[in-house]
Amino acid sequence: MASMINWSPRPRPARVTLQGQYCRVEPLDPVRHGDELFAASMAEGAEDRFRYLFDSPQDRAGFDLWLNRAAVSEDPMCYAVVDLSSRRCEGRQSFMRITPEHGVIEIGSILWGPAIARTRIATEALFLFARYAFDELGYRRFEWKCDTRNEPSMRAARRFGFTYEGIFRQHMVVKGQNRDTAWFAIVDAQWPRLRKAFERWLEPTNFDSRGKQKARLADLRGLA
Repeated sequence: MASMINWSPRPRPARVTLQGQYCRVEPLDPVRHGDELFAASMAEGAEDRFRYLFDSPQDRAGFDLWLNRAAVSEDPMCYAVVDLSSRRCEGRQSFMRITPEHGVIEIGSILWGPAIARTRIATEALFLFARYAFDELGYRRFEWKCDTRNEPSMRAARRFGFTYEGIFRQHMVVKGQNRDTAWFAIVDAQWPRLRKAFERWLEPTNFDSRGKQKARLADLRGLA
């Protein structure tokens, strides 16, 4: 067990802009992002996107109530995901369960709209959060949690390199239903190797003219 004698609490995340090659992750702003994020959120398939989120606005009025709260919340701290090619906000994600004294932080409240879901933009948005948490803020643990019924989320966590740690049974009541929660995490000792794999995967040369990957992230993790 590593000694923690020299440990000190880490800074809380700031409302900073994180710049990537394909996307920009920036603090959520109702005026700048509201219209585009509403369109991305409510596009075809909205029911599936909101099924396992705590918030499920049904119309623009409900969305705006959530948006105005989310924009000023300190935890969760919500960011917009902007596609650099279209310059449109196509999704959002948050830092949450922020625990500076233990160096633990979670990515959650993720909604990647149809224009960026399962693309290099979504992967880079996750990578930018992880890099900021580990390399700039010095956190020890980066978490991902989801309802055990949310199989796409569980597959995504594994693809990104999170380690499955188990299930908290009867963890929450969400929208009137029981939630068993699957816990995943990346710890700081794993990060340097994962960072190399992400960087290799995100290289423009890893994609064809249609943006389709040539090498899988999982394969590159094995080479890192």
